[in-house]
Amino acid sequence: MHNDNPTWGGILPVHEDQYWFSPDTRVLVEECGVFGIHAPKEDVARQTFFGLYTLQHRGQESAGIAVSDGNQITSHRKMGLVSQVFTEQDLASFEGIAAIGHTRYSTTGSSNVENAQPVVMDTDLGRIAMGHNGNLVNAAELRREMADSDLHFEGNTDSELIAFMVANGPGTSIEDRIKNIIPRLQGSFSLVFLTANSVIAVRDELGNRPLCLGRYEGAWLVSSESCAFEAIDASFERDLLAGEILVLDDAGPRTISKDAHGPTALCVFEYIYFARPDSVIEGSNLHEVRQRLGASLAIEHPITADVVIGVPDSATAAAIGYSNASGIPYGEGLVKSRYIGRTFIQPDNRLRKLGIKMKLNTLSSITKDKRVIVVDDSIVRGNTTRAIVELLRTSGQAAEVHVRISSPPMRWPCFYGIDIQRPDELIANSMSVEEICHNLGADSLGYLSLNSLIEATQLQDSQLCTGCLTRNYPIPVQLEMDKLVLERPDSNVANNPDVRTSIQPTLGE
Repeated sequence: MHNDNPTWGGILPVHEDQYWFSPDTRVLVEECGVFGIHAPKEDVARQTFFGLYTLQHRGQESAGIAVSDGNQITSHRKMGLVSQVFTEQDLASFEGIAAIGHTRYSTTGSSNVENAQPVVMDTDLGRIAMGHNGNLVNAAELRREMADSDLHFEGNTDSELIAFMVANGPGTSIEDRIKNIIPRLQGSFSLVFLTANSVIAVRDELGNRPLCLGRYEGAWLVSSESCAFEAIDASFERDLLAGEILVLDDAGPRTISKDAHGPTALCVFEYIYFARPDSVIEGSNLHEVRQRLGASLAIEHPITADVVIGVPDSATAAAIGYSNASGIPYGEGLVKSRYIGRTFIQPDNRLRKLGIKMKLNTLSSITKDKRVIVVDDSIVRGNTTRAIVELLRTSGQAAEVHVRISSPPMRWPCFYGIDIQRPDELIANSMSVEEICHNLGADSLGYLSLNSLIEATQLQDSQLCTGCLTRNYPIPVQLEMDKLVLERPDSNVANNPDVRTSIQPTLGE
């Protein structure tokens, strides 16, 4: 394809197979998981598969792996869970010295195979692949700059936009091009790039999403979470610094950025909900952090009760912490079906009406005629919590149900990689705590304070992003921005800067 535009070349992404599956029903959804490995003597595709399997909680819509043999990059990506996307034959067909992998939940762009990752592109410097966790808040502006070019976008994500910028940016090497385009990206991004001979990892200057370094023998790895290293018997080395660009090649890891520093806006929900409890982020074990959240919750919102239960699995540690601090016995009053979340088979109308019962069952032997404290990590729209309260009263036959939440009320949208982007989606945006309690049908409701949340992370408030809790965003964001903005070339947000409204960094209620 010929292109006379001096800034953006006419390089096309590589097309992949198509696949589809049913949508998830979670109310608070993760962003994505990325993984990379440089290990000339290892089965890098298989190691990446196990790494992604461990990161499955960060995204369940699609998965993909790209592998380099030192000359060529090949890839495989489809819709579905990691275990559904890859077969033994798929993994056996990959041989290489380095690989990257990605598991996705869509925060920009539709859920379809065109938007699955890693994104693979041919450039004048050779083929590259890229995986992205996060969200750009200036994606529409960057896309407008490319409107007059002959570039063809296969998908409609900010991730593909980043890959295009690297593929066509200034510089005589991929490393140089990454360094040159990163300052133009605003928002949240942890990136892994694959070239013929290296893996390049990038963490945004806010440190909004986690990214860490691991190793075993002659292999070096990067991952969204340290739990992926445990799965392949690798050791956790350190977190990448905010603003760091790290190259993994035959020489080992080397940092090529100059202004790396500690995080200034790490997403606080990584501690509350997103990350696995066996991960370590910025020096803190997540299970221990969540136990501290529960202990503080017990101190701030005590109640006379017979048993403490947690909503599995993310609130289990907080419930144990509440129990330990309050002296009220802990019990497993709710049992989760771990295999119902993603399926090719839609439930029939009768089962669909059962809603939460398809995912959770009560143990009435624990809750019957008891005053129950049920601990959860958050309330978003309120639908799931309301259903749990009703389930405990009916199937669980609880005498009282007291709801305790191990985070402050979520009142504002997130624009950095969580699929909550309108205030009216959030029950706490329009209701007081008392009104929410009545809406849920609970006997009482208590949220953790912001100060106790920050204290439990063992970080300073200046190191955390609490925008969805406080409206204190680290950078301005567009009120009209949503996950499909790049799919509407005629949209006001994408093309008319005069109508964009920003939420400036300001402390909310």
